[in-house]
Amino acid sequence: MKDTDTQVSVMLVQKHQLDQGEQQIGDLDNALEALQALQADNATQLDEMLLTMTALLRQRGIEPEEVEHTEICSTLFADPEPKTTSDIGIAPLSLLDAIPWHDNMSWATYSASVRHYAERHHINLESDPFERLMTPGQRADLERRIQQDFTLKTAHCDRYDYMIAGTCGVIGGLVDVFFVGMPGEGQLTHVADSAVDSAVEKFASACGWNGPSEGGDATKSAIGFLERQFKVNYDHRHGGDVDGLFRMSTRNHHIKSLAHSPDLVGLFFSILDQFTSTAHFVSDGKLVSVETETFELKGSNFVAKLFCGFVNWLGHLFSDVAGSSGAASRGSGIPIPFYSLLQFANVGEFGQHRQTFATIAVQVFEKGYDLRHGLAMAIPVLLTELLTRVMWVVKQRCYHRAPWSQCLPSANNPELRRMLMVGHGTLCLVDAGDAALRSGGDMIQFLLRTNLIGWARFGTLAVKELNAWYRAGKLDVDAVDDYLDADLRRMLGAA
Repeated sequence: MKDTDTQVSVMLVQKHQLDQGEQQIGDLDNALEALQALQADNATQLDEMLLTMTALLRQRGIEPEEVEHTEICSTLFADPEPKTTSDIGIAPLSLLDAIPWHDNMSWATYSASVRHYAERHHINLESDPFERLMTPGQRADLERRIQQDFTLKTAHCDRYDYMIAGTCGVIGGLVDVFFVGMPGEGQLTHVADSAVDSAVEKFASACGWNGPSEGGDATKSAIGFLERQFKVNYDHRHGGDVDGLFRMSTRNHHIKSLAHSPDLVGLFFSILDQFTSTAHFVSDGKLVSVETETFELKGSNFVAKLFCGFVNWLGHLFSDVAGSSGAASRGSGIPIPFYSLLQFANVGEFGQHRQTFATIAVQVFEKGYDLRHGLAMAIPVLLTELLTRVMWVVKQRCYHRAPWSQCLPSANNPELRRMLMVGHGTLCLVDAGDAALRSGGDMIQFLLRTNLIGWARFGTLAVKELNAWYRAGKLDVDAVDDYLDADLRRMLGAA
């Protein structure tokens, strides 16, 4: 038996003990019923014997009241013979086999006792536990529950579902076209820029910044403070800083340096660079490692140094997210999460100069397609998501008359999942149409007007829908995990 089966083995043995206990209780009930029947029969016979004795005494002229009760009993039960349970038809009861237990017993000792118990009673611990632990009715209920709640199903949307999803997507697409547009030009981009500037100032204040000097720019002052506080060894600004190994400028060094990416890739290379005094860049689709001056992280042990490396990475990102302190205008921010990886797609020939897709991606970033613009692009995507979910709830409640408990807008619902895919697909169609018309065939202009966040969301929904369509009727592992997590939280809350 494997160690991973120990808990299942304990459940099987405990089920056997419960079955034995229930059987023993049944035997006790049968024995008590037999004793009660025997007692009733004996009482009836005793009454008949007393009547017969009374009649015999009166025939001899003796009144029963004149004879002592003890004399009658001694006459009736003279020379009694003791009877066993087998004489009265009751099978003898045996003691139940128990597993020893005490408060200080370890799990290993208890598991060994379980195995010994299983050997004594010939319990097959390798059999299917659900076959042994559940009754046929319980298994049928479980199979029905799995089929209804934990099985991937294809969506059965009606025409209204598609109309609602398409309308929500059109609304999101129009917001993207008219309020996002090109980097640095749309109203939502200005809102995102202001929000990022405010976040940088608040982060700097939390780190000890006392505000700008009189008449100074608050954001640039906060950026300068963070640049001084969170210095890193991989902050090369142009090709001369890397001995001319590849072409790089102040407008694209944030995308060239992988450690400047605000995602897990950036965190990994930032920690690696700080520990090894190196810097990693991407050029022409290849990873380039550059030796830097020795960089010493603070901290007395590895964990402390690792934490300092993380803080340095986060603080340096805040110093770059709103551009540099010396930028004349909007400045070059940091890339959208995972956007830096597009530099490895060094394929294709686009435009008049036959440039690869990796080169195009860098040029798009240089024109302001950074994290701030990504936040602006996320607004119409979020609007489409919320509108679709809200309208689905309204339709479920008002049109289908479903109870509120069945109106929760969970993405596990197949109809809602399909509607979200249609909604975001519609947004992407509007976005792509606008970008194609306004770009005039220029690949850079097309990507600048493309909502990458919307396409990423549509891609994840499309993959999920294809997976549900392909695996229809199979177990939905995510739904099972969500149910188990909710049940665990409920039990912990009750405890």
